[in-house]
Amino acid sequence: MKAFVTGATGFIGASIVRELLKDGCRVRVLARPGSDRRNLEGLDVEIWEGDLSNRDLLARGLAGCQTLFHAAADYRLWTKSPAAMYDVNVGGTRTVLAAALEAGVEKAVYTSSVGTLGNPGDGTPGNEETPVELSQMVGDYKKSKFLAERAAQEFLEKGLPLVIVNPSTPVGPMDIKPTPTGKIIVDFLNGKMPAYLDTGLNLVDVETCARGHILAAQKGRVGEKYILGNRNLTLARIFGMLSEITGMKPPRVKLPYYPILLAAYANHALSAVTGREPLIPLAGVQMAKKFMYFDPGKAVAELGLPLTPVEASLERAVAWFRSHGYAK
Repeated sequence: MKAFVTGATGFIGASIVRELLKDGCRVRVLARPGSDRRNLEGLDVEIWEGDLSNRDLLARGLAGCQTLFHAAADYRLWTKSPAAMYDVNVGGTRTVLAAALEAGVEKAVYTSSVGTLGNPGDGTPGNEETPVELSQMVGDYKKSKFLAERAAQEFLEKGLPLVIVNPSTPVGPMDIKPTPTGKIIVDFLNGKMPAYLDTGLNLVDVETCARGHILAAQKGRVGEKYILGNRNLTLARIFGMLSEITGMKPPRVKLPYYPILLAAYANHALSAVTGREPLIPLAGVQMAKKFMYFDPGKAVAELGLPLTPVEASLERAVAWFRSHGYAK
């Protein structure tokens, strides 16, 4: 099999590439000129230079590939140019899936997010069928991914054999940016996390998440969505695990939500003037009001999604951040 992977220089995408290579697949990756390609160093892949805006270039890149993994996305909790985020996440998804339809791929796997799914928010896990509307999306990233998922579903009616996967919160090595969750781990390692909000996340090993993409291509039913997640944990428990791994003290102070929300609004207003990233991202605080718990049972039952212990995933993330100079 030959696969075409977008977002291959990023966190999830790089792990998808590595899992494909383990399986003996040939891999062609889309990479923007001048992009940070550290996650591809030493890998036997064909690099196809370009971006998500050029349908003809994408169609040529997809020629001869049986499977598309569209994992590219602009993942930020704040941006001074929201329109650019929508161009990548929504417009880019339309363009690459149109190219995949033209190229006649046998299976397309679109990487969405659990952020596009319904979530009761009270600690009850959401699933693929939990009702949700655009008005419930917090921040431009979630809104853009919600719209991108809807745009992807339009291609089912056009005959594209598409499966959608919704990763939860991946952790592990090669988080080069790092992602917002990776930044939490880095801040903890650098002693910059004195307090926390009372919230919760579903963590999944990044390699497990990547394997879930491949299983979705192999076993996923066309038109279906699959949550690629594992364990629901409070933020306090995650810090407790990091403390057990590192020997460092976890934050003890639980912050009240609404004063932090007001501070985030003030930071957001200041960033609109300065153009600098806020110290307290408003979207991140707003998301923290809900416990982002999800049920990966469908992916486990239908795809055979493995469930790597979260403790091991966090331990590998810590080791990688330390060995690559992110932490003191």
